[in-house]
Amino acid sequence: QVQLVESGGGLAQAGGSLRLSCRASGSIFSINAMGWYRQPPGKQRELVATLAWSGGTNYRDSVKGRFTISRDNAKNTVYLQMNSLKPEDTAVYYCYAALAAARGYDNNYWGQGTQVTVSS
Repeated sequence: QVQLVESGGGLAQAGGSLRLSCRASGSIFSINAMGWYRQPPGKQRELVATLAWSGGTNYRDSVKGRFTISRDNAKNTVYLQMNSLKPEDTAVYYCYAALAAARGYDNNYWGQGTQVTVSS
């Protein structure tokens, strides 16, 4: 059984910073990618940033230059460093992982979500 456990959300002022963490645990054979999505109030879930375990990152245009995704392979953990936060970054942030629990058993997994609120 695979679990994604997120931490690091909370309240920040505009211009401030927060760091999100997400650790994948359980039966993990291989990780293809991990990343972050968010769901602003009243809106659909949207991609924020993804990181392929083979290399390569992808960012939402509105966060480029402000957010940085990184990983710790040994800990199966992905981080999202969020700087220069804006009120429009307010959302529930969800960790995402594309991984295989066993050879040939690829699937997508989601964390429970962590609230990020940015005040103006």
